[in-house]
Amino acid sequence: MTTIVPTSEEDPFLAVVQFTSQLAWADAGPEAAEPEISRLCREAEESIVAGKWLELASLMVTSAELVSSKMSEKDLECTYTIICSLVKNANSPEHVLEMVKAISSKVVQQPTDKASLRLKILFNLYNLLDHPYARFQVYVKALTLAVEGKVAEYIVPSFKKIDNFLKEWNIDIKDQRELFLAIANVLRENKSLVKESLKFLTKYLATFSNEDAQVLDEAKEEAVRAVIEFVKAPSIFQCDLLDLPAVAQLEKDAKYAPVYQLLKIFLTLRLNAYSEFRAANAECLQSYGLVDEDCVTKMRLLSLVDLASDESGKIPYSSIKDTLQVKEEEVELWIVKAITAKLIDCKMDQMNQVVIVSRCSEREFGSKQWQSLRTKLATWRDNIENVISTIESNKATEEGSQASSSAPAIQGLSVR
Repeated sequence: MTTIVPTSEEDPFLAVVQFTSQLAWADAGPEAAEPEISRLCREAEESIVAGKWLELASLMVTSAELVSSKMSEKDLECTYTIICSLVKNANSPEHVLEMVKAISSKVVQQPTDKASLRLKILFNLYNLLDHPYARFQVYVKALTLAVEGKVAEYIVPSFKKIDNFLKEWNIDIKDQRELFLAIANVLRENKSLVKESLKFLTKYLATFSNEDAQVLDEAKEEAVRAVIEFVKAPSIFQCDLLDLPAVAQLEKDAKYAPVYQLLKIFLTLRLNAYSEFRAANAECLQSYGLVDEDCVTKMRLLSLVDLASDESGKIPYSSIKDTLQVKEEEVELWIVKAITAKLIDCKMDQMNQVVIVSRCSEREFGSKQWQSLRTKLATWRDNIENVISTIESNKATEEGSQASSSAPAIQGLSVR
């Protein structure tokens, strides 16, 4: 296979058109092929002379995609390197956006054909761009390709930089919504990244916080997905879904009300509430692929956290046995499981059959938890101020005593 070697400023573009058109007409006879090849080359040359870079980009990318399956990876990469360089010739920011749309749309059109190379092409295009919004558009296309081409592992590392990207792109709420959902979909493909997937899905749902009921309705399916992902995840015990309007709307929805009820149980109630729900909604659990044994395990741990949150800081073994609905000899096993999951820090007093809790996790972190944290911080601040005041007072007293003892003695007068 011939590899394209650019020889001048204009030659590379014509070389790509000639190369791809020859490849497209390779199976036709010379009489049919030559006129078509000449026509395409002539159109490309006219676009170059007239400075119609968008038309040239459309012509080149269309020709390239028609024969991409016949190209080697090296030739495809070389072809797209030249095509992507056209963005530097765009006459205005609007033309940049149009050109990027034309190129990136074609690149992702055949996601299963050389998927990792296509992703690399999009990354190269991204790096050529100075236009922030054009960069965003390319990144979104890359996310789509990552899922459809099953090459998510190449783009996942970039998610750590999303906050920096958002500052650079300066996109509106609707674009943020599209971005967060696309990232959540990429992460969803990897079961080991379920926590990260739920994080971005929550970010997506949070973008609906100031929307009316009609717009909120768009988020309903994803709200259900987020709840089910949380309930299924064996190592996620806290989330901020309950107070989000996009999730709260499920409570009054005839179809999805049980899903909201289930979330409320997992975030605020104990195992007995789940048992009652299961008895009344067995088909609902099954329809969402929820395994009862897994749900019971998670609810036992969450119920233990609820017990640990009591202000007394002490939990009788008997309370754990009754709340978790386990045998007496299993109580310490569940305590160890909760410690291993980093849900609680505690000591087991086997002699007195109580658990002494020093710390426990919050099942949700809403306004109530923020208020509690604010109160604790205020108390700590007052305590620290008192300590500082006491230290300064003691220091002043000590300095005064030292000054008194070091002063010269005054000789008294006596009459003899």
